[in-house]
Amino acid sequence: MEVEIPSSFNPVGSGARAMGMGSAFIAVADDATAASWNPGGLSQLKTPECSVVTSFFQRYEDIRFGTSPEGNGFHKIFDTNINYLSLSYPFRCLGREMIVSLSYQHLYDFRRDWEFTLKEKNSEIGELIHIQDHWNYQQNGRLSAVGISYCSQITPRLSLGFTLNFWKDGLSDNHWQQKYHSVKSVKLESHADDFPFPSGLDQASPDNEDSSLMELDRTESWSFSGFNFNIGLLWYVNPKWTIGLVLKTPFTADLEHKVISREILGMPVEPEIRTSNEELDMPVSYGIGVVRNFSDHFSMSADIYRTEWDKYIARDEHGYETCPVSGKPADESDIDATCQIRIGGEYRIIDKEKGYLIPIRSGIFYDPAPAEGNPDDIWGFSLGLGLTKSDFISLDIAYQYRFGRGIGASIMETLDFSHDVSEHMIYLSLILYE
Repeated sequence: MEVEIPSSFNPVGSGARAMGMGSAFIAVADDATAASWNPGGLSQLKTPECSVVTSFFQRYEDIRFGTSPEGNGFHKIFDTNINYLSLSYPFRCLGREMIVSLSYQHLYDFRRDWEFTLKEKNSEIGELIHIQDHWNYQQNGRLSAVGISYCSQITPRLSLGFTLNFWKDGLSDNHWQQKYHSVKSVKLESHADDFPFPSGLDQASPDNEDSSLMELDRTESWSFSGFNFNIGLLWYVNPKWTIGLVLKTPFTADLEHKVISREILGMPVEPEIRTSNEELDMPVSYGIGVVRNFSDHFSMSADIYRTEWDKYIARDEHGYETCPVSGKPADESDIDATCQIRIGGEYRIIDKEKGYLIPIRSGIFYDPAPAEGNPDDIWGFSLGLGLTKSDFISLDIAYQYRFGRGIGASIMETLDFSHDVSEHMIYLSLILYE
């Protein structure tokens, strides 16, 4: 079993403000999206608020096959989705600031659309075999979670919070599908003149040709369910420094796997359908962030975030374990943990008389993807802009660019595969305050 996630593998949070700062938000976490970044930051919300985040992305993939360069090609997709929704309500109890929040977060996107042709030649005694295999491969789906969050001040400078995430198809989108369509032609060429025959034996006519056509249709779909926690801590050290910690717990997701396949050789046949119940071990991840406030107008933040991808294991109905990144048996796989590095800054133009704030943001990040041997290197940068008016409304927009070169070898190792990825994303956020 292979689980291909063309978007970022790493379980990041949501929101245009965070994305505009290169996703360096663990120690910032001062809006409703803190439920996804660091629930310990929710205590910074002082009034009830409602937020919605939408995202738009365009992904370009330039694929290459070292063994079959005729299959090389350029592919792109475009999509939009609701990235985040939330309702948050702060209150005071037992002399402490507390808050509860309900949220929806889109986390992983599976969309991919490739079309390519692979060719192969094999020589046999007296024959040359030409094989041409035309593939149309489509993948779609997403994983998302509905979260219930709670945060409380432990001391005036320290807050602790958690988000309980429910991953359930039907409650939110938690399924994906892979479709394969292959048309394979096999052509035989006889070259009997090239081979000597013993005296007295008849020689077959040269250059005889024969061909056959095979067709494959295969659709695999998975539904995904489970639950886990985001646990966060925010420590307001002093007016200049803030530190944040977050832990996203591991969990075992239940998968319902359905396969519909049909192979056609000459005549149509009925498709074969089978279903099975499987499991997917999702790894633990954790990070630390720091904010340095240089003034009321300017701050910088940095995060380090680690995901233990060596604990990412698929298990079929018979208990057989594989690595979802490469499809190799789990005991033969060599997948290492990844460490994200994110750095961002925000400059704030403040007009107290007119009651508005205009933040300007930028950030850079290193977002490695798990791969056999060593992680694939993926880099990016972001820009953002916002407007907050008198604690009534906030509007934010962010642009993010991610890119990787010569990555993805784990997808099809036997074909010496690699691809270049360029991804453009735009995030729009709206927050309404009571």
